[in-house]
Amino acid sequence: MDMTSLILLLLAALGIISSNAPITVAMIVLLLLRVLHLQQFFPWLEKYGLTIGIVILTIGVMTPVASGKMSLQTIGESFLNWKSLLAIAIGMLVAYLGGRGASLMAANPTIVAGLLVGTVLGVAFFKGVPVGPLIAAGLLSLIIGRS
Repeated sequence: MDMTSLILLLLAALGIISSNAPITVAMIVLLLLRVLHLQQFFPWLEKYGLTIGIVILTIGVMTPVASGKMSLQTIGESFLNWKSLLAIAIGMLVAYLGGRGASLMAANPTIVAGLLVGTVLGVAFFKGVPVGPLIAAGLLSLIIGRS
């Protein structure tokens, strides 16, 4: 077994240990692509994978609006409550950090492994939720001064 496949297998194992299904599934899919000699898809995934993931995440977040569970009135009322206004501001900050993080990850692929391992460990040891790599990269970009 080559070193890259071993790393993917190790990350999949970390995903299983930490009950992090998205990381486990992602590592297994990538491992399968390698085993089935479908590496020609890797450049396409590198180029469009993050965008596709963000589109799917956005669909999931906006589904309550599309299904009618969240009305225009509810959205409008969010501008009248200080907690909701704070939530809007924090949402804007997180979106900004995610953008910085995506740029940093694209420019410095070596950082991705550390962010992934950190996210898995955060889920495993601190009962976190595996949504952190983009935001973590955004925070990192603020610390190291890169975007």
